[in-house]
Amino acid sequence: MAPTLTLKPGTAWGDAWQRCLAAAPEAFQDDRVLNLWDGTWHRDGRALPATTPVDGTPIAGPPRLDATTAHQAVRASLDQHRGWRHIPLPERRARVSATLDALCEHRGLLALLLVWEIGKPWRLAQADVDRAIDGVRWYVDEIDRMAEGRTPLPGPVSNIASWNYPMSVLAHALLVQALAGNAVIAKTPTDGGLACLTLACALAAREGIPVTLVSGSGGELSEALVRSPEIGCVSFVGGRDTGARVATAVADLGKRHILEQEGLNAWGIWNFTDWDALAPLIRKTFDYGKQRCTAYPRFVVQRSSFDAFLSVYLPAVRAIRVGHPLAVEHPTDQVPDLDFGPLINAAKAKELADQVAEAIDRGAVPLHRGDLADGHFLPGQDLSAYAPPVTLLNPPSTSPLHHAEPFGPVDTLVLVDTEAELLAAMNASNGALVATLSCDDPVTYARLAPRSAPSKPATARPAPAATATNSSAASAPPGAAPSSAATS
Repeated sequence: MAPTLTLKPGTAWGDAWQRCLAAAPEAFQDDRVLNLWDGTWHRDGRALPATTPVDGTPIAGPPRLDATTAHQAVRASLDQHRGWRHIPLPERRARVSATLDALCEHRGLLALLLVWEIGKPWRLAQADVDRAIDGVRWYVDEIDRMAEGRTPLPGPVSNIASWNYPMSVLAHALLVQALAGNAVIAKTPTDGGLACLTLACALAAREGIPVTLVSGSGGELSEALVRSPEIGCVSFVGGRDTGARVATAVADLGKRHILEQEGLNAWGIWNFTDWDALAPLIRKTFDYGKQRCTAYPRFVVQRSSFDAFLSVYLPAVRAIRVGHPLAVEHPTDQVPDLDFGPLINAAKAKELADQVAEAIDRGAVPLHRGDLADGHFLPGQDLSAYAPPVTLLNPPSTSPLHHAEPFGPVDTLVLVDTEAELLAAMNASNGALVATLSCDDPVTYARLAPRSAPSKPATARPAPAATATNSSAASAPPGAAPSSAATS
C-alpha cells in the first residue's frame, strides 16, 4: 500500500505569499500584486482570479492594465532610459551585481513561487533561478569587451516572453539589457510567473535598475509594448501565431527585434549503436514535462535500429516520476525529485489528451501510456492539470502531433529508411530551435547535421558518446539564454 503523503511544512502558497509581503512590501499587498512603472509600484489594473496548476487552489492573479496606462508606462520608461544610458558602466555593473546578491538571498522563495505558479518541480525551479543568476554574472564579468565601441539603444527594450522560464529567460534578459545601458520593460506572462517576477523586479528596482513590469492581455497591450515609437527594441519568446503578429509589426516599423518562436525539435537516430550512452538522456528529455523551448518531443529512428532504440527508450520512460512537487511522506523528508509535475493548466492537459486520442483514432500506435494512479500525489488532490507521459508511433499527418510542438509529455516516434526521409521527418515543422543527430560516423554526421534545422544557422559540434548536436549556439554561458540586441 502506497504511503499517505502530506504537504511539506512551510511550503504552502500562503507561506510563500507571507514571505513575499515581508521581503517586498512595496510590491505586494494583502490581496494583490502591484504593477511597476515610472519607478513606482501602482495599485492599478484589474486583478484577475488565478489558480495554481499544482492543485487548483487560488493564487494571486495578474493586475491587468488597460492600453492607455500601458502607453503611459512606456513613455515613463523612455524617460528612465534617457538617464540610465548615461550612467557609467562601472556603476551599472555594481547595481546589477547588487541585484544578483539580493536574488541569491531570496533564491528559495523565488523557486517556491515557481513551483506554485507554473508547477515546476523543486529541483528544476531552483535551476531556473540559478541559471538566471549565473548567466547574468557571466555578462557582468564580460561586459567590458562586449560593450566596447557600442552604445545603448535609442529607447528601452520591451520584453514579451512565455511563462515557462520566468527567471532564466525573462529576468535574465532584463538584467543583461539593463547592464548594457537600457531601461527595460516586461509584460508578465499570461499563464504564470507573476509573483516570482514581481519579487525579482522589486529587488532590481531597489538597486536603481530602470525596470518596468506590467500585466495585461497581449492584444490590449501590444500597441504600446510593440509598436510604440519610444521602444528601442522588442524581444519576443513564444508561439508562432503571436510571434508572427509581432514580427509583422516590427518589420513594418523597421524596429530592432529579437524573436524566438516554437518549432518541433527532433532527435534523429541514424547508423548509431552507442545505446548505453543514449539511455540516460531519454529520461532527461521529460524534464518539466517537455514544457521547454528546447525539449525533444520527436524521435526520428532508423527502422533497422528500432528494436535497439526501444530497448533503452521504454525502460527510461517507464521510470519517469510525476506528481505534486511538494508532497512528502514525513514532514522532515526532502521534497521529491520528480521529472515533472502539472502542466501549466487544466486546459492544456485536456488539449493534449484530446490530441493523443485523436491521433490514435487516426492510426498512431500507442507504445507507452503512463497512469496518474502511479503518481506522487496528496490524498484527494485535484489532478486536472496533470498529464502522464505518452509515446505514439507514426502519428498521422493530419494530427497536430505530426508537425507541431505539443509542449507537454507526449513523444512521437517516426521510422525512416533513407537519409532523405530522416531529414524530412526532422524538419516536419519547417523550423526548430534545436535538433540532435546521434550517429556513429563523424563524416555522416557532418553531412546530415547542417540540414537538420533549416531555420537556424548550423553550428555542428560533437557531444559526448557519439551523439552530436546541431543548434543555434551563442556566445553566452552554458545554460544561459543569450541576451542580444542590447546595444547598437
